[in-house]
Amino acid sequence: MTSEAITVLGLGNLGRALAETFLRGGHPTTVWNRSAAKVFDLATSGATAASTVAEAVEASELVILVVLDHQAAQQVLSGVDVRGRALVNLTSGTPDEARELARWAEDNGAEYLHGAVYAVPQTIGTAESSINYSGSSAVHERWQKQLALLGKVTFLGEDAGRASGFDVAILSGMYGLIGGFLHAAAVARAGGISATELTPLLLSWLTDMHPALSTFAEEIDSGSYAAGESSLAMNQAGLAMLQRAVEVQGVPFAGLDSLKAMVDLQVDQGHGEESLARTVESFSAVASQRFAG
Repeated sequence: MTSEAITVLGLGNLGRALAETFLRGGHPTTVWNRSAAKVFDLATSGATAASTVAEAVEASELVILVVLDHQAAQQVLSGVDVRGRALVNLTSGTPDEARELARWAEDNGAEYLHGAVYAVPQTIGTAESSINYSGSSAVHERWQKQLALLGKVTFLGEDAGRASGFDVAILSGMYGLIGGFLHAAAVARAGGISATELTPLLLSWLTDMHPALSTFAEEIDSGSYAAGESSLAMNQAGLAMLQRAVEVQGVPFAGLDSLKAMVDLQVDQGHGEESLARTVESFSAVASQRFAG
């Protein structure tokens, strides 16, 4: 591994883990943070402490940015000379925010790569860490070995917003799963069943459902829902029963009600015998109506 200099802007739990990983990899690492105390801690581990963002950016060709949100990223970079720098932004945000910062970087003479991190800070630099990137292919190719120190590297294309596009979709699925589990635990508790009793059976059932998700994905991408084994009408009845049951147990869930409403919309339009996967069209229709409004 060569020892190119690397700068890390932002030393929250994730930023600190990134900087420590680069230091272990033998890279001269310059760090900056709004709070000087966090910079001092890393300086004792071998990092170079920069007193300003401009000083930190000047120190390295590769600049990693990981701050609270898009607004904070804009504030950190405002007025800073980034010409000739490879700017890798690991700050969470929307696809449009990533594209906005990519345009700013291009206008200011830098190349931009956006990343979405799938790891907790403790696993950065291990096989359990992965980061999806999109944006400048030149940055990805030039710095791939250095970025690989942080975890598995997946490049999703030159649209800077694509990594965030995957990220918000994945997080939507994750929080839907967590919300469903927490509601399931509450329903179980209302029925005198402990969460630890419930979880093994729930996990087994969810695991068995994995093939269905792949089938749904194919149906969604093709737009063909006619051959569905799990029909909308059947699931409409099942969801109605579930709504009654959780209401009686005192643990209704707005997420369940929303899903039922989306299924109802498709059934009302005459698609009751088609696949449950067609419910995605209800989500898309609602989104289109909001944008149109």
